Amino acid sequence: MDALLLVPIALPLIGGAALLVSSFRESVSGGRRGPGAGEAAASPHWPWLGRYVAAVLGISVVSALAAAWTGEREAVLFTLLDGIPVYFRVDALGRLFVTVASVIWMLAMLFGFVYMRREGKEKRYFGFYLMLYGILMGLYFAGNLVTMYLFYELTTLASMPLVLHSGKRESIMAALKYLFYSLCGAYGGLFGIFFLHRYCGSLTFAAGGTLDPAAAQGHEGILLIAVFAALVGFGAKAGMLPLHAWLPTAHPVAPSPASAVLSAVIVKSGVLAAIRVVFYIVGPEFLRGTWVQRAWMGLALLTVFTGSLLAYRERVFKKRLAYSTVSQVSYILFGLSLLTEDAFAGALFHVAVHAAAKCGLFLTAGVFAYHFGYTKVEELAGMGKRMPGTMWCYLLLSLTLVGIPPTGGFISKWYLAEGALQSDAGAFAWLGPAVLLLSALLTAGYLLPVAMGGFFPGPRGSAEPLERREAPPAMLLPLVMLAALAVLSGIFPGGLAGYASDIAGAVLSP
Repeated sequence: MDALLLVPIALPLIGGAALLVSSFRESVSGGRRGPGAGEAAASPHWPWLGRYVAAVLGISVVSALAAAWTGEREAVLFTLLDGIPVYFRVDALGRLFVTVASVIWMLAMLFGFVYMRREGKEKRYFGFYLMLYGILMGLYFAGNLVTMYLFYELTTLASMPLVLHSGKRESIMAALKYLFYSLCGAYGGLFGIFFLHRYCGSLTFAAGGTLDPAAAQGHEGILLIAVFAALVGFGAKAGMLPLHAWLPTAHPVAPSPASAVLSAVIVKSGVLAAIRVVFYIVGPEFLRGTWVQRAWMGLALLTVFTGSLLAYRERVFKKRLAYSTVSQVSYILFGLSLLTEDAFAGALFHVAVHAAAKCGLFLTAGVFAYHFGYTKVEELAGMGKRMPGTMWCYLLLSLTLVGIPPTGGFISKWYLAEGALQSDAGAFAWLGPAVLLLSALLTAGYLLPVAMGGFFPGPRGSAEPLERREAPPAMLLPLVMLAALAVLSGIFPGGLAGYASDIAGAVLSP
């Protein structure tokens, strides 16, 4: 038992639960203000609440990074079933996800300290926020498929309250939709796990897979169906068609810092689950050339194009960003489905780049909504003159998603295109790069006009006085850091690209 591995899981769970108990007591006693009361009615608990949340999350992040990057570790919590323990272990893939999530969680927390004062119910929000981080650490450190599934389900249950935070009817309906889609998808994953347990030598993750050829012989058909059910099911959390509709419903009603972590981190739990099933349990060679690989590639490309097209047509700003997430996360899924090293490395690179870019874009939407109440794209004309720092960050983050050099998005999409062209995927070898290019053009079409209208508003934007009112430091600093990470990952890609390539080589080498 390595206790350090359990600290980043247990500490935020306990710390968040304590906040929820305190919030419940206040709601029962009737001494709490309602949402939307404004900053003037800010909770008297804010000074200590901010310090408490920062301390709990800070210690959790430090312990998580220390556990991830200071050698091999493992811990068995208890035995769930005969031969199936709740088991945690550090591996290369988990390190990447732990690092990305920790950076995003800290920056979104800093932004939330300002934003949530106006939203209200801060204790409840940060209670679930802390607990969700601990659950994600359990997901990333999971050492076998059953442990991963348990924390995958808990991720849904802990993130749903962030969606329904306001308590309005549309928030409740959006949260129920999110819950329905996520649970339906998780049941597809559970169906796959039942069969994998029967035909795999072990459910403990191992690079290249643990499928027992002797046990699987003669049962390949049902195994392929089980794997496909798992991919479609876990794809629901990642926003892959046909279970993608929860994203554009949930994001507009959630607080902006919650939307940021949902889009940047939570959707990647579906990506992680797909990687674990294909590359650490079944093995990529079992799927190569099968109908499952072709269907997976087809669904991913269809999602890439459909998400971009719907984002291009959407006028509500946060809903546009949500459709963009549907498209961009399927870039990652397409790279994984090619089963080549370059494409796999590009997919992992895009996990980190997209997390920084999309977190920053949703926080930018939060700045505009917080200061001006703007939620529509056409309302943002002239924002570059009012908030030049915020709009410059938006522009850099948008260029990252488009894939313009020297941003990190260019590097990840280069790897994805190279992996497709070098693959033996038939028509998908050229169709993939073509769809990615078309999607990049659509991405430019729905993101860059916001920046152009922000800096050059024209007659419509000049009708109102464009006084300068920059975001406060606690809001602007996370945007600057995320924009810097998005750009620097393209200028200095060697470390991240090399790390992703090492993982790709380990799981795809013969």
